[in-house]
Amino acid sequence: MSQADQIFVHMCEDILENGTTTEGQKVRPHWPDGTPAYTIKRFGVCSRYDLSKEFPALTLRKTAVKLATDEMLWIVQRKSNNIHDLHSHVWDEWADETGSIGKAYGYQMALKNRYTDITKEGLEHAFGDGRWGVTKADPDSLSVLVPVNEEEKRLHAIQAGDGSWYMDQTDRVIYDLKNNPFSRRIMTNYYNFADLSEMHLYPCAYSMTFNVTQKKGDDRLTLNAVLSQRSQDTLAANNWNVVQYSVLVYMLAQVCDMRPGEFVHMIADAHIYDRHVDVIKELIRRPQYPAPQFHLNPDVHDFYAFTKDDVVLENYQHGEQIKDIPIAI
Repeated sequence: MSQADQIFVHMCEDILENGTTTEGQKVRPHWPDGTPAYTIKRFGVCSRYDLSKEFPALTLRKTAVKLATDEMLWIVQRKSNNIHDLHSHVWDEWADETGSIGKAYGYQMALKNRYTDITKEGLEHAFGDGRWGVTKADPDSLSVLVPVNEEEKRLHAIQAGDGSWYMDQTDRVIYDLKNNPFSRRIMTNYYNFADLSEMHLYPCAYSMTFNVTQKKGDDRLTLNAVLSQRSQDTLAANNWNVVQYSVLVYMLAQVCDMRPGEFVHMIADAHIYDRHVDVIKELIRRPQYPAPQFHLNPDVHDFYAFTKDDVVLENYQHGEQIKDIPIAI
């Protein structure tokens, strides 16, 4: 049976049997009718998925893998914070009249941070397409460069007058995976304290840490990753997040000529909402099926060329979809 199902069932049983409740406490989330949204929660939940063996899509119910992939690409690849650039409605509740979710997620990924260890040779090796430019910004007074337009956002790096470079988080990850794969500093982070007041929702899944290993007898490196999450709605978001960041590992591994390895998911506050308890109890009693086969378009070797349609699941057996899940806001 699917490893993802077994992990999910064990996690839910543990929360229900050993978790603590927030009922009667002061909580921020609420239901659309204004009622406080209480939870049963477990602190410090860690799950490990071996992507070299199977793709971790639940079979208890269907996970919309293409839409989950699209949201991940919306953040990490397109670096957008506007729901009009998204093909699902998961962010509708937090968008303003223009479609913006504020300085969250994709906005943070688009910011270009200043580095002094980037070289043109490294850029050529990592990207090879010449998409970098020059800025007149004063490096002594500016540590983060905010792209002024889409063209500047798409540049992999922008050089300052003193020879330092501005690069966003996605491109820094690709740069290091190709130039410094055994670095222990390859990571992304959406949780920018300076901008929290201008985010419509604080980031839940907020950091990816990448780590490369060399397996004995393998001529290719293995890409592993840890997703850190401060909070998670287990029913609505658990497998959605697992799937989308697993796809990210597959994509980065392919463009960097590596193999996908382990995906580790760390959740500080894993919770089941009070109005989800009965649904969860029914869900974890369902039949489980073998994991589906995952296919990523092998012809794509530029991370920025991937689309949701490059991801395909075959032989995906799954239970009935759960519709109209109430979402706490």
